[in-house]
Amino acid sequence: MNILLKGGRVVDPSQNIDEEIDLLIKEGEIAQIGKNIKNTTTDSAPETLNLEGKIVVPGLIDMHTHLREPGFEYKETIQTGCQAAVAGGFTSIACMPNTNPINDNRSVTEFIRRQAKQYNLANVYPIAAISKGSEGITMTEFGDLKDAGAVAFSDDGRPVMNSALMRRALEYAFSLDIPVISHCEDTALSAGGLMNEGFVSTELGLQGIPNIAEDIMVARDIAIADYTNTSVHIAHVSTAGSVRLIRAAKKRGVKVTAETAPHYFSLTDETLNEYDTCAKVYPPLRSADDLTAIKEGLSDGTIDAIASDHAPHSSIEKEVEFEYASPGMIGLETSLSLSLKLVSEGILTLDQLILKMSTNPAGILRIPKGTLKIGSDADITVIDTERDWTVDIDTFRSKSKNSPFNGWKFKGMAVLTIVGGEIKYSV
Repeated sequence: MNILLKGGRVVDPSQNIDEEIDLLIKEGEIAQIGKNIKNTTTDSAPETLNLEGKIVVPGLIDMHTHLREPGFEYKETIQTGCQAAVAGGFTSIACMPNTNPINDNRSVTEFIRRQAKQYNLANVYPIAAISKGSEGITMTEFGDLKDAGAVAFSDDGRPVMNSALMRRALEYAFSLDIPVISHCEDTALSAGGLMNEGFVSTELGLQGIPNIAEDIMVARDIAIADYTNTSVHIAHVSTAGSVRLIRAAKKRGVKVTAETAPHYFSLTDETLNEYDTCAKVYPPLRSADDLTAIKEGLSDGTIDAIASDHAPHSSIEKEVEFEYASPGMIGLETSLSLSLKLVSEGILTLDQLILKMSTNPAGILRIPKGTLKIGSDADITVIDTERDWTVDIDTFRSKSKNSPFNGWKFKGMAVLTIVGGEIKYSV
């Protein structure tokens, strides 16, 4: 199927393009990009879509999601997760290994890839565990897992507390040119914590998790990467201290990249005043000062990527007392709209936003995406920045509904998602 996208504003940071031009898709690839494209070949005439007033960007990439399959299909499946992804404008997603069984071996990695291929919605890139069972004791077979299709390694959901193991992981992964994604948390400091430690936790009578539980581990992983001359990627940055540490490390040449999630620049710990379990996440929602620091880190390039940390949970895990509720919120279908607020607030330009939601994640994961260059896969997201909509969790494609943004009003959303030259979602 050939598709001609006419009249849209094409924003592609990988080529420094930001102008109203046309884009021609042929046989699943970008065939032509420029002004007033006409189909002059003998091929069948392409389907022409008039996108005047819309933004055409490289397919969005969410480098931090939880698809729950295998093992927790009652929360989410690869199929429903991919349906949520394309509805949110994401053409590619990377899924964390905390499934059951944990993705610590070739068979699980290959299963995830087979399921994703069968449903043929978004591109799915498995992230394998750093340690067997994510127990932080014995390293997994990095080479075999990469060969099976893993694009990164992480024990996300659990930190690697053993510094020697983290050193070996960084060194081995670096030799394979594959990233390690670190969940930075000192469990001795966070043990028993239910939310951010501060005035609000004291007021609510809930045990807090101090910022330093994250900061200390960020500092450790930066120090290991610096000492071994390897690289590390810091997941879900939530504190001002982490932003300062990453900024300073980058200035002195340490190979560190970082991501944050939309809830860390959209919500603070005050959101928990009503004990909303949908806003219970790890790392926890932080203070207003931390939120400001996250925005500054995004603005100055300290934070390279925005990822949803899409974490589906069923009602049986969320509709309970706050203390017993599972941490995590879904985000694939709200991530883009929340992030577009950064553009309207003047924190990021549209080009910078696409860099953080497409081009940079592709570079960090070393996958051939995040660009509209001729010959590249036709993974494309079309955004209507003027479209008003209201979040209704009952209409979400995700199997779970644990979103604190239900009822929020947004301006801007994905209206067309093309994966491999095929339309997977349109409004």
